[in-house]
Amino acid sequence: MSSAYQDLTTTWTRLHRYGHLAAIASWDQSAMMPPKGSEARALALAEMGGLMHRLRTDPQLAQQLARADKEALDDFQRANLDGIKRDWRSSNALPESLVEAISLAGSRCEHAWRTQRPANDWAGFLQNFREVLRLGREEAQRLSQATGLAPYDALMDKYEPGTTSADVDRVFGDLQQWLPGLVVQVQERQSKETVIAPVGPFPKATQRALSLDVMKLLGFDFDAGRLDESAHPFSGGVPEDTRLTTRYREDDFLQSLMGTIHETGHARYEQNLPREWLGQPVANARSMGIHESQSLSFEMQLGRSRAFASQLAPLLVAHFGDQPAFEPGNLYRMLTRAKPGLIRVDADEVTYPLHVILRYRIERQLIEGHIEAEDIPALWDESMQSLLGLDTRGNYKDGCLQDVHWSGGAFGYFPSYTLGAMYAAQWFATMHSAMPDIDARIAGGDLAPVFDWLRENIWTQASRWNTAELAKRASGEALNPQHFRRHLEARYLG
Repeated sequence: MSSAYQDLTTTWTRLHRYGHLAAIASWDQSAMMPPKGSEARALALAEMGGLMHRLRTDPQLAQQLARADKEALDDFQRANLDGIKRDWRSSNALPESLVEAISLAGSRCEHAWRTQRPANDWAGFLQNFREVLRLGREEAQRLSQATGLAPYDALMDKYEPGTTSADVDRVFGDLQQWLPGLVVQVQERQSKETVIAPVGPFPKATQRALSLDVMKLLGFDFDAGRLDESAHPFSGGVPEDTRLTTRYREDDFLQSLMGTIHETGHARYEQNLPREWLGQPVANARSMGIHESQSLSFEMQLGRSRAFASQLAPLLVAHFGDQPAFEPGNLYRMLTRAKPGLIRVDADEVTYPLHVILRYRIERQLIEGHIEAEDIPALWDESMQSLLGLDTRGNYKDGCLQDVHWSGGAFGYFPSYTLGAMYAAQWFATMHSAMPDIDARIAGGDLAPVFDWLRENIWTQASRWNTAELAKRASGEALNPQHFRRHLEARYLG
């Protein structure tokens, strides 16, 4: 006779398998699906979302959870049961009709966004987005009632368990005290440097070949994933089959290259989650901030380092031909230019947090009902001017239409990016302390110390611990934003 805990794990394994199908269908929706398949796919994904919601809210689960609580479980099983409870509670806060409506509205809005963004069509986007926002607010209210959290915090809790807007305000408030001044200092210092620009064009096929070679260098398992193209770079799929996308511009190879490195960081985390527990909550990534710490460990901490530039340079020469821009020292200067720009995903690591602060402020006000969708452009323009000194008036394409998150209803996600950058700096500070020769080893082509440390301390730990405990076990302390400041000052002013 199976135990209540075993019955629960059987249900969550089924959910994982259904989620596998939904994830691949979602990837295909963004990367491969012909436009006329959009409505049918949206309906199919909404149907799948409803089916999975029914499984998570089956009335017999309450009794199974109560019985499992009294069973003799080891620490790992207890952590898994906590994850199951969390999933069950949040699911029961939402009716199936709302879950399906959110999925359908997000699919429709995101699909239309793909053509509305290049057309600078804010008015057209609004027609779909109003419904996405209405449903997002309803979800926030219901989750708030179930958890006791404020509405925006209840949405953010989906991505950052245990983190509140008060925590984010404290971290972001500190950032705003010193980061704008650092941006000015760095720009002043870099204005005295000479940087040789690479000469293009850079054919898309050649960029793709370069991306694949860099993914190999970074240890991506091509038997368990693939790289494709989409309107917005992302990492999707499941640990057994990770799907990455990037986007290409033939006048700028760094956009696709760094986007690919970023997504490869996400993928290596997924590919190295504990296989013996796959299908269970304890085997999931701990939070999106931890997930972003992996992509930013790859893209920013490693990918833009002086040591890694010496590994990238020969690959650029092999794919694009020899030119002065690809000399390792010049390449490092290219990778570390700090200049305010319009596009978040192309931003350097110094100005990037300001993009996140802007979005966090707007989406929080949206969910809390202080502003409406129609107010976004004016607030965006005002914030871009005050935070980054840039004018976005009338430029919706490179302004408030640039990100995919809001069209899909992912409110509460944006803080994860900057939290992830801070965690990444903390991981690498710990690595440098434990392995003083790590930069020399990277420069010599030995990336194993980085991957081994991440695998042992982050990847295989999955959701065994809460976020603060995971950070303490990995680095000796919970999140400490000072590591991020020290990293930026050392790299850009040292």
